[in-house]
Amino acid sequence: MIKFLERVGQVARLIVETVYYIFRGDVELKITVKQMVELGVKSIPLVLIINGFTGMVFSLQVAQELKAFGAESLIGQLLGLAIIRELGAVLTGVVVAGRAGSAIAAEIGTMKVTEQIDALKALAADPVQYLVAPRFFACMIMVPALTVFAHLIGMFGGFVVAVNQVGIIPMVFYQSSIRSISFYDICCSLIKAAVFGIIVAISGCVHGLKTERGAQGVGTATISAVVSSMIGIFICNYFLSALMW
Repeated sequence: MIKFLERVGQVARLIVETVYYIFRGDVELKITVKQMVELGVKSIPLVLIINGFTGMVFSLQVAQELKAFGAESLIGQLLGLAIIRELGAVLTGVVVAGRAGSAIAAEIGTMKVTEQIDALKALAADPVQYLVAPRFFACMIMVPALTVFAHLIGMFGGFVVAVNQVGIIPMVFYQSSIRSISFYDICCSLIKAAVFGIIVAISGCVHGLKTERGAQGVGTATISAVVSSMIGIFICNYFLSALMW
């Protein structure tokens, strides 16, 4: 219990210090842009593939159930609710946790075991400012951006299946989708995505900074970062959904 409380305190302190540097503007722009490319832009293919096929499968399965009631026209409405409110942000968060979260933990963990972080401290440079803050900001911005792509490709995938395999008229699907999606839903989804990005960044940085025992420690930190990120995403998703809707 004491170790758990200590870890919570360390995480809270890291978040406060990171936010402090961001609001002061003491974040290296060059490093931040590089992290946005590495953690965000390079994750686009995975996000598109996973969300696209998820939308297709969801549309296919829902159509089979709705056919029994003659309500195939509701596919767009149900798909819109599922993708915009839940699946888009959650699946994107999971993708970033698996790809970017592991990269953050491995990179910082390697720097820790090779004493590069100690060298930063010896040069009077704060590791939080130079290592954590850029990754924190990059994830907080890029996960919502990726979620927008997830929404679009998820809806498009569902549209393709609904029109070509189920036989829904394109305009019927479009009108049904529009009725189910509100600006409030989109904003809430992007807020959730930003929170998921913060979870991924903080988890990766915390486990990376606590790395010990050489190469084995780096591997352990990487696995722990991914697992804790995913657990945090699913737990926060429930509470945020309950609060928002």
